[in-house]
Order: sequence, then C-alpha cells, then structure tokens
Amino acid sequence: MVTINSSSFWLATTERAVRTFAQTLIAALGLDAADVLALPWGRGIALAGIAAILSVVTSIATGTTGSSGPGITETANATAGAAPRGLNP
Repeated sequence: MVTINSSSFWLATTERAVRTFAQTLIAALGLDAADVLALPWGRGIALAGIAAILSVVTSIATGTTGSSGPGITETANATAGAAPRGLNP
C-alpha cells in the first residue's frame, strides 16, 4: 500500500492536478470563445488553479482508501518513479 508520504503518491497527485488545471482552463476559455461565458484569462487561470488545488485535496483525502494510489479507483505502480496506472490490469 502506498502512503501519502511516498513519491509515487505525489507523482500521481501532481499528474492529476496538472490534468485538472489544463481541463478546467480549456473549458473556461472555450466557453469564453463560444460567447457562452465571458471570462478573461486571469479569471480562467484562477478558476483552473482552484480546481487543481481541490484535486490535490481530494487526492490527500482519498489517499488511503484505494489499493495503492491517490484515488479510490486509481492504482500507482509500486516501483519508485513509475507512472500511475488506470483501471486496466
């Protein structure tokens, strides 16, 4: 079992936070480009940053519930420095 003190946990948590940041920023700026939501760059980046922070908090909160990763359904490879695996065996 990987704990929140392990490097593989933080690698997976960082990857999740970066993905969340990028997805939120693209969604926010895409809505602005489509004139659905008027959102300047600064606010879009702030929104994406908050989403990334919430992702890290979620990873910490669920860090001990999964088999070896920062989420309930994710598993991190126990090998040091290895990238996390998804639901595939």
